[in-house]
Amino acid sequence: MDQVLAIIKICEKINKALPSIKEPAAETLLHEILSDLKVFLDKGIDFKEVVDSLDDSIFITDGEGKVLYVNPAYEQNTGILPREVLFRYVQEILDEGKLFTGGATMDVIETGKKAFRLSTIIKNDPPRVGYAVGVPIIDNDDKLKQVVVSSRPILTLKALQEDYERFLDEVKMIQEPGNIRIIPNSDTSDLTKRMIGSSETVKKVWNLIGLIADTDATVLITGESGVGKEVVADEIYRRSNRNQKPFIKVNCASIPSNLLESELFGYEKGAFSGASSSGKQGLFEMANSGILLLDEIGDMPMDLQAKLLRAIQSREITRVGGTKVIPLDIRIIALTNSDLKQKIKEGSFRSDLYYRLSVIPIHLDPLRAHTEDIEDLSRYFIDIYSHKHKRTINLTQKNISLMKLYSWPGNIRELENVIEYLVICCSGTAEVEDNMLKGILGISGTEKNANDAFDLTKSVEQFEKQQIEKVLSIASNLREAGEMLNVNASTISRKIKQYGIEYLNAR
Repeated sequence: MDQVLAIIKICEKINKALPSIKEPAAETLLHEILSDLKVFLDKGIDFKEVVDSLDDSIFITDGEGKVLYVNPAYEQNTGILPREVLFRYVQEILDEGKLFTGGATMDVIETGKKAFRLSTIIKNDPPRVGYAVGVPIIDNDDKLKQVVVSSRPILTLKALQEDYERFLDEVKMIQEPGNIRIIPNSDTSDLTKRMIGSSETVKKVWNLIGLIADTDATVLITGESGVGKEVVADEIYRRSNRNQKPFIKVNCASIPSNLLESELFGYEKGAFSGASSSGKQGLFEMANSGILLLDEIGDMPMDLQAKLLRAIQSREITRVGGTKVIPLDIRIIALTNSDLKQKIKEGSFRSDLYYRLSVIPIHLDPLRAHTEDIEDLSRYFIDIYSHKHKRTINLTQKNISLMKLYSWPGNIRELENVIEYLVICCSGTAEVEDNMLKGILGISGTEKNANDAFDLTKSVEQFEKQQIEKVLSIASNLREAGEMLNVNASTISRKIKQYGIEYLNAR
């Protein structure tokens, strides 16, 4: 043991000295010495024998999730036979939905970082719940070589205080405001925001809501973050024939994946360790006869996507650990800022679920595409925050024109935040100063003179330049850019010269 400690200290000293070595040959030599010393440290240790002797379950895959090894404790703790998982891909096992759900392997593969997750062994009756810690093994080229997951049944959590506290933190996440919102029968007081605007973009959405609101068709609302997807969902609820029934909203991305299943479908008593002795009603049951809103549906784990698909198709669910079939009379509205078609290509979203959800697709354009609504939206938010903060402001037409020049990457949510800031910080003044507004929006005062905000031609040119630059950043050539903008490639080429746009791939 003294010899081992001596070698460890030598290694530490060499690592400490390495950064100060300037001579490449000397640095290489020291690395070789470190490698040789490591052989002495590992000598005489049979690591497989060590791992085979552990009480913890050990589950090892390659960098793509193909199972390479499980130790004897894995079978003892889970009841899953090695032949049921070896040389199979974890994602395939999860999609099959017969052995387990959750776990840390896929999270490590997606992030390349250590992950702490819950795992439910559904092969058993009742299911067994455990916790798993996944660790990435990185090769010399900084690529993911293997994933090592150690796990143990949840019954041992209390003996491990630190891990138990982390588990409790994940459970508490469910209780945080915004993760789950329950709007009782006919209570629309929580739905304070309304759709505002008179542009063609907003009118088309209004017309579509009028056509679909009183049906039971599933709706998929897409668009960038902050465009008002939830506001549109609220309008559908207000005008639906279910507006006297519960409206349940759940953020799929904010609840740990291993807890999301029991939250959605509920569980029976004794379904897993720590479960309530009386069982628990799930969100599907709570929303029965009403509407269930699934926000950030694009982040739902693949194994749960399969169960959601079955629930939508069969209009029935079964609680975790239960056998009783619960019929559903429910309407589903799903929201996402993800490109689900791209996720389907990447294999992270089920195509069959996509088509089930997008019976009525509604895509919301970003605010920069309908800047004519900025004035109406600004007045609306001024009324809200003037009442809330007992203060008020006046926006001039010049203020509005400046705001229309901004691209609003955070969309309507960003506009709302800016208005609240102005109400708080500019109240009592005759008008909002242009320079202050430019500073908030990051608009350079040297780009345009004071009258440019009123110049329609320059405003159109500015918007046209922004649109061309955005398309050129994703198009592979001028012809493709022209097709996306519905103009000839020669027109794009001329506009590039006119606006001084930097573009290297000009062919």
